[in-house]
Amino acid sequence: MTAADVFKPPTAPVEATHPIPAGIRLAWLHLRTRRVPGAVLALAVCGALLHAALRWHWAFNTGPYAQQVPMIIEAGAAAVIAVTAHSPFGETERATGRSLPYLRLLTAIGLTGIAILALQLGAAGENLNDGILALARNVIGFTGLGLACSLVTGGLLAWTLPIGYMAFCQYALLEAWTAPGTWPVRPPADRGAWICACAVFAAGLLLFTIRGPRTRLSDGS
Repeated sequence: MTAADVFKPPTAPVEATHPIPAGIRLAWLHLRTRRVPGAVLALAVCGALLHAALRWHWAFNTGPYAQQVPMIIEAGAAAVIAVTAHSPFGETERATGRSLPYLRLLTAIGLTGIAILALQLGAAGENLNDGILALARNVIGFTGLGLACSLVTGGLLAWTLPIGYMAFCQYALLEAWTAPGTWPVRPPADRGAWICACAVFAAGLLLFTIRGPRTRLSDGS
């Protein structure tokens, strides 16, 4: 062995010659730390549950009370999305770069779209009383509530507001309330209900994107 052999730099592994771009690595790390793959699976379960509820008639087929069981599942899907707001890194992550708000925004929008798609597929071929439009409206409204709640409670407890509001709307359904603020119980063509649901989603998404979820109970934010 010669001196040249000793000082010869080691050959780089083949896989190191094609590194994964930093942006893709960052996005994948963000999705994994928020348990997004598990959330997608949970949303698929929500779709299957809606299909079973419609197929085996777990609720009324027609009339206002037919909204009860779908509303529970829609709120459950929104709760799944809200819980993904939780970060295991807390304040440390907020100081790592400027990409975090964009990752929050895209993750929330993407999961909302996946939730609507999963529930639409679950309702395909079955009699969903208020149709797909009301389903989409309710999902985005409940999701907005969950994202807004994460700013106060943190991601792990962000499910409480959409589930709590869903329970309140069950009462509103029984009492036949017609206020636009009770948008989950309104018919698909109710313009006021759409405005309320979209406003809640837009406000929750904007605040969540800019501020992010509360990281610990001692935070003043």
